[in-house]
Amino acid sequence: MSVRPEDSSSRPAGGAPTRSGAAPAVVGVLGGGRMGAGIAHAFLIAGSRVTVVERDPGAAAAAGDRVRASLMQSVERGTAGDRSFAELSAALATDTDAAAFADAGLVVEAVPEDLGLKLDALRRVEAVLDADAALASNTSSISIDALAAALERPTRFLGLHFFNPVPASKLVEIVVGGATEPGLAEAARDWVAAIGKAAVSVTDSPGFASSRLGLAIGLEAIRMLEEGVATAADIDAAMTLGYKHPVGPLELTDLVGLDVRLGIAEYLHAELGERFAPPALLRRMVAEGKLGRKSGEGFYVWGES
Repeated sequence: MSVRPEDSSSRPAGGAPTRSGAAPAVVGVLGGGRMGAGIAHAFLIAGSRVTVVERDPGAAAAAGDRVRASLMQSVERGTAGDRSFAELSAALATDTDAAAFADAGLVVEAVPEDLGLKLDALRRVEAVLDADAALASNTSSISIDALAAALERPTRFLGLHFFNPVPASKLVEIVVGGATEPGLAEAARDWVAAIGKAAVSVTDSPGFASSRLGLAIGLEAIRMLEEGVATAADIDAAMTLGYKHPVGPLELTDLVGLDVRLGIAEYLHAELGERFAPPALLRRMVAEGKLGRKSGEGFYVWGES
């Protein structure tokens, strides 16, 4: 029997599942971009020591700065518990060698959404981990089973799909592969609770639950704009005001990145068929460099953030 999300018998007032547990003492994050930095931030706030590994010294330094800036914001807002910025910062390390993950109990891969890149990254990380350490991918759409097929220990692998921006988002999607140990999936739910977020669990399938549903709405919104049904602002308002979405599908596409959404659409189109075919408007905007907030223009014009 499924428990409805709004059933208060299984959730406290804040909405998160009632679970307890501790985050791993030592966590690694491969990739220190916006997502990776956010993941590092979440585990640092929960009390873990975190190492972020990047491709070169410049990228590693930038990742460290990104995480520390986020930590400072949490301290200033009073959302970092009773730990000082100095304490939090001292628990953060950066490196350029995956060997720095040798003592980690959990490593989360957060490199760009490219199958070949992720396969290579996961193999390199697994090679330095203890046999009982957990390895996770932050992929938003790539099959966990396809990634696990390249690993020596697929039983210790699963998906941990965080949402952007990680510090503010409450959701983590746990993606359970065909080979994932049941105990690892349960431990992951405790880790998610320990970092103050709510978990949903899905079995491995193209786009999982969140990306598949979110993309379906986003692509239809782009088609509506393409067909002149309404302006971008009015399409978004229809969802924020009518359906209580916190942000409209076109603005969300700008935040995620039009190029990122195009890549996911192409993957789901190949896996699930024509209903995920990317609209011509999306392809054209990506070709023109209109990628959303990160480029300054997408469906909206963005100032400096």
